Amino acid sequence: MQKWPKKKTQYPLIALVFFIFIVFSILYNEIYIHEIQSKNSTHHTDDDDSSTSAKEEEEDPLFQSVKNLTLPRIPPVPLDKSSACHSTVKYSGKRAEWDSFKPESGGRREMPETCDYFSGEWVFDNSSHPLYKESDCPYMSDQLACHKHGRQDLEYQYWRWQPHNCNLKRWNVTEMWEKLRGKRLMFVGDSLNRGQWISMVCLMQSVIPADKKFMTPQAHLSIFRAEEYNASIEFLWAPLLVESNSDDPVDHRLSERILRPDSLLRHSSEWMHADILVFNSYLWWRQGPVKLLWSSEENGVCEEINGLGGMELAMDAWANWVDSNVDPVKKVFFVTMSPTHFTKGEWEPGSEGNCYNEKLPLNGTYWGVDSDFPTMQMVERTLARLGSKVNVLNITQLSDYRKDGHPSIYRKFWEALTPERLADPASYSDCIHWCLPGVPDVWNELLFQFL
Repeated sequence: MQKWPKKKTQYPLIALVFFIFIVFSILYNEIYIHEIQSKNSTHHTDDDDSSTSAKEEEEDPLFQSVKNLTLPRIPPVPLDKSSACHSTVKYSGKRAEWDSFKPESGGRREMPETCDYFSGEWVFDNSSHPLYKESDCPYMSDQLACHKHGRQDLEYQYWRWQPHNCNLKRWNVTEMWEKLRGKRLMFVGDSLNRGQWISMVCLMQSVIPADKKFMTPQAHLSIFRAEEYNASIEFLWAPLLVESNSDDPVDHRLSERILRPDSLLRHSSEWMHADILVFNSYLWWRQGPVKLLWSSEENGVCEEINGLGGMELAMDAWANWVDSNVDPVKKVFFVTMSPTHFTKGEWEPGSEGNCYNEKLPLNGTYWGVDSDFPTMQMVERTLARLGSKVNVLNITQLSDYRKDGHPSIYRKFWEALTPERLADPASYSDCIHWCLPGVPDVWNELLFQFL
């Protein structure tokens, strides 16, 4: 029988042709994409051909796929003292896209209901107060060391806060250090919170041996560390809570306040590692309108809003962080507004002047004009959303009684004072901050009560 020769298969040849086709297609597409990118980079310089080439590109499916690629968003340029608004418009009512709050039942985590520690009176007590001597604290600020800078009446140091119907736990520095063992206590806010931080350091440092305590002041974060307790007491400068052009702790006297109401990262990246956080914010919102520069704004257009509105946006951002990040292990406190005493006529009708030469606290119920009720109500609403995640140090009214507790003229002034101002002491009195020892020590006694 005759055998026919076996016919060779065509599959290897077909596979080779298909492989060559695939390679050619890939090379062609790479070249074509490169041409599209080249045209994109040059079509603005050739006005005669731009409209024609753009139309051809838009009709090509490959161009459409390249054009629709999503590029990573470039982070906004950080705000600093050189930041400026290219233009300013009215506030549009925009809110940041925060996650929804999850309020807890039971209201805020305040002091036990058996006693209102924030309602009481100041009692003169020169046996137990002051809790330390100004001259014994090597970390005292020249802006708060009133006796060092000439104040001779020292009665402001001897007043003790006495709540109605109950007593504050007696201050015990060793017990406080035990509460802080292995922990970071961080104060976050403006110069008033820095004053509370200095007060706490002065209250605590005396029992730590000289070779076991360290102060490391930094541009943004200052740290006092006690080695034997593996603990630190820190201060983070964040006067508006959110990122702003005033975040330099020294050079922040600017004519225009610009902030990002949807950005906390600059500050929260520091405070998120603390175990106990003490926040404040108020004073800087009372200096007129502020400018909002949203993180998504790429053209430098700012929105202008009044101080209360700006503070509410910043508090919303802060509250969102607390709601999302605070667990029962971390303790968070918010210190209510610290009042000022610039108008003597409020407590002494018909009089002129301010806190200068005031030597006694006020008695009875008193609310000065600088205890701003709309701001207090806004803060109350914000804190109420957070339930038990935040403890409130309600120091406003008890501090409002202390018209005698400010540095007045007895502090270091960084700017040169003219002869005219020196001749009129009330004109340059500091009726904002507090002498130490003094009122902020009581704020820390209340903090001790909570812990």
